[in-house]
Parts: sequence; C-alpha cells; structure tokens
Amino acid sequence: MKADEKEMMDKPEVVDQTPLTRLGTEYENSIRLLQNRFRIDHEVSEITMVFFRRFGSAPVVLVRPNGSKIFQGDADDDKVTWFDSATFDMIKIKNPVPGPWQAVGQILPESRVMVVSEIKLHVEPLPTLLFSGEILKQTATLSNGGEVIDTRQFSDVVQLRMQFVSTNNPDFNNFGSQTQDIATFTDNGLGMDERPLDGVYTGQYNLRIPEGEWRALFTVDTPMFSREQMGDPLRLFPNPVTLTVEKAEEGEGYHRLMIDADRENVDITSLLIDGKVTYPNGDVQNFSLSEQTDQARVHQVINYEYGIFRAKVTVFGKTQDGRDFILDVPEFTFLVEEPELESALDGQVEGTETANDEPELVTDEVITEELPPEEENNTKYYIIIASVNLGILIIGGILIWWFMRDKSNKPEKQPKDGSPSFFSKLFKKKKDKEEGKDSGKKEESEIADLSMSDS
Repeated sequence: MKADEKEMMDKPEVVDQTPLTRLGTEYENSIRLLQNRFRIDHEVSEITMVFFRRFGSAPVVLVRPNGSKIFQGDADDDKVTWFDSATFDMIKIKNPVPGPWQAVGQILPESRVMVVSEIKLHVEPLPTLLFSGEILKQTATLSNGGEVIDTRQFSDVVQLRMQFVSTNNPDFNNFGSQTQDIATFTDNGLGMDERPLDGVYTGQYNLRIPEGEWRALFTVDTPMFSREQMGDPLRLFPNPVTLTVEKAEEGEGYHRLMIDADRENVDITSLLIDGKVTYPNGDVQNFSLSEQTDQARVHQVINYEYGIFRAKVTVFGKTQDGRDFILDVPEFTFLVEEPELESALDGQVEGTETANDEPELVTDEVITEELPPEEENNTKYYIIIASVNLGILIIGGILIWWFMRDKSNKPEKQPKDGSPSFFSKLFKKKKDKEEGKDSGKKEESEIADLSMSDS
C-alpha cells in the first residue's frame, strides 16, 4: 500500500503542475516547468511555445515522448517553425505528439513554458481632442487567451507600435498623407514607462504630423505572427499655440515675443511656457513664463544683434474640458534687418541730389576726373612696350651684322659650272701679288748669296 500510495502521490503532482490541457480559449498563459518537463494533450492540433533561457545560451532541445529529439536546425516550416534569439526560443509545432515532453537547455529557474494562442493588445482610448504637436502618454497591456500576460521576460518577445493612417478625407489637410509612425510601446522603465517588466507597456507620442482626420492602428509583432487593432476615426486639431513678435525700433532695447493660444479649446490661464531664444550670433537664452493670466504671455528679447532670431517653446496646459496636455510648438523665426546700412545709403543719395540738380552731370564729372590717371597709366604702358621692341630690334641687328662679318672672311665656294666667281678672282689677284713679292725677295736673297760667294 505504501508503494501504491507513493505512486499515486507522484502522479497527481506531475499531472497537476505540468499539464497543458484544453488548449485554445481555456488554458493558463504559462505552465511552470517541473524539471523542464511539460505535457501536451491529445486535443492539441497546433502549439506555439516560448522558452526563456540564459542570455547568450544555445537554443533548447525538445525531446518527444518517444525519446526522439527536435533541434533548432530541424525546423522545416512545415511541421516545426523555430525562432531563437539571445534570450528565448519561440517554437511552433503542428500536430504535436501527445504526452510528456521535455526541454533541455539553460532555461531560467523561474521560466515557464508559454503556450501562445491568441495575443491581444488592450490600449487606453485616445482623447477626443488631440492637437498637432502634442506629446502624449498612453499605456497598454497584452493578454494571451483572455488572461493578462505577467511574464517578465515576455517584453523581449513582442514589439508594440502605433501608427496613424489617413482617412483620405478631402475636407482635411492630411488628405493623401502617408502612414505615420507615432510611437513604440516599451516595458523597460525608461521615458514615460513607470516600472520595468511589470506587464504595462507605455507609449510616448509626439504628434508632429499634419492636422486632419486619422485612424489609429495598433500592431503587435512577434517573430511568428502579428496582430493589428484599428481604432475609430479621430480628429487631430491644429496646434493651438501661436507666436508673434513686435520688433524694436532703432534705439529700443527689446523685441516683444508674444505667445498666445486658441481660447476655444485651451484654458489660457493654465499655460506654463518653457522655451529658448537663439540669437543670430549663436547665443542661447532660456526662459520660463509661469504667470497665470488670461492675456498673451510676453517675453522680452534683447535687441543687440541683427539677423535671424529663432524661438522654440514647449507649452504645458489644460484643455477647456480639463485634460492636461504637453505641446511641442513648431520653431518660430523672425528677421531683424540692420537699419544703419539703409540710412547711410539714403544720406549718400540725398547728398548727391542736393549738390547738383542734375545727378547725371555729376556722375560724368566724377568719371572725367578719374580718366587722366587711367590715360597716364596707359601712356607709361605704351612707352614700356615701345622700349622693349626697340631693344629687341637693336640686338637683332647687331647679331645679323656679326654673322655676316664672319661669313665675309671665309673663302667662297666655286660655282658648280667651274667658272670662278667675283670673290674668287679677287682673292686670286691678291694671292698672285703676294707671291710676286715673295719671288722678288727670293731673287734678292739669291743675288746676295751669289755676291758673297765671289769674295
């Protein structure tokens, strides 16, 4: 009896803590693993499971009731679809074998096998009055088979995002606009999310999109499937805050930057303004306006630069029905021109007209006075050019004379017909004359020699 009692006690423990029965609309979101074992009922035709494991560990290995194994590489998209990341495995199996299964791997101690069937997104309804440029916080939760998912690691499995889709109503300014990405929901404790991994997803919208009529589209993406939820048409109103400026006159110390709002939709007395002014030279002046009044807010901008001024403000306030809002107002710019340049030009023109009733003649005189220096410069230029050319001619003539002189000293060649040329004849006569002198000298020397021999 003790053995039988022990066996009966063991069986209920396994059956109660690890079965997956009546899958579909009636089941638990997750089942705690008992030594990484779980059971699949015979009525299950398809199952999608998520196993959370240690960061960076290898994918799990599934062991069927008959002992055969399913590895991540065995996925064939026909019967087994497998997605693995650094922290989890998502596995979908068609017609799984009924009975006890086992998952082998570095599964987290508190991990549960999640049987994913019908994931739905539950989002708070959007306000009926929304402004273009509004910064909005919204929360959402996920349910699996009708029950809220409270598994801390499940935020790694899903991606939640919201888009605005234009209704293409020709009566509004957003007619024909493309789908706009508005926000991504996170459960990481950052931004406007209050607590990390608490199952409450927070989205922060910045509606910097054209005003008009839109529909909100909420999307839940997982590695294996996605779910969409389309909202009713909503109206996005124009930004209710306007900025204007009264520029300072010459000599005044401040420009007046005025900030006002649409009184029909906004409680003007509730406005708090935080902003900054960027001067043309790059200097930045931060300012805040917190007075509660029904008049437009005024900020004085120092008038010490000329150029483009840029004002950027964020407004905190309430609508007429009491809803708090945060508004990102588009940048406002204004140009301050330099008046001194205009007055100097005006005085110059007035002085010219006063000196002479005929401005054209005055202009001619000015041009005439400026001509002599130009002529003098041109004359110098011409003299330099003439001197250079004259020098080139003189040097060239000397070189030509020098070459001709050398040629005249050289004997001239005989013509091809054999007749002596004029210069050759002249040269021959000169040679004959010299030979005659030499012969006379020779005769004289011979006579002298003869006379010496007689003695």
